[in-house]
Amino acid sequence: MASRLFRRAGALAAQALRACSPNGGGGVRSMASGGGVPTDDDQATGLEREVMMAARKGQDPYNMLAPKAAAGTKEDPHLVPSINNKRIVGCICEEDSNVVIWFWLHKGDAQRCPNCGAHYKLVPHQLAH
Repeated sequence: MASRLFRRAGALAAQALRACSPNGGGGVRSMASGGGVPTDDDQATGLEREVMMAARKGQDPYNMLAPKAAAGTKEDPHLVPSINNKRIVGCICEEDSNVVIWFWLHKGDAQRCPNCGAHYKLVPHQLAH
């Protein structure tokens, strides 16, 4: 009985494929009929496309990569770029810690992490466009 069901399902699937073929007269087309599955480059639009194009050129327009190392002192704080007047920052205070301390960083002087005391400073950043 199960084999009869599988045969029937296979026949229905073959019939549906014949209806979708270009010379079968069907209106539905598969993604592969145009030459394969589209790549990320073909599908990306807007901000995603802009970031992909910049990454190819070796740029980081939205500061998505890890920042350069800084001492984290009041004189040499970690610089955090932002297009706004504030940004949320996550600090992993100890190297082997699995806890992230989150806090708001506001424009102005350097601020300290409430847990470890590392200093962070918000710097203005312009968008690429």
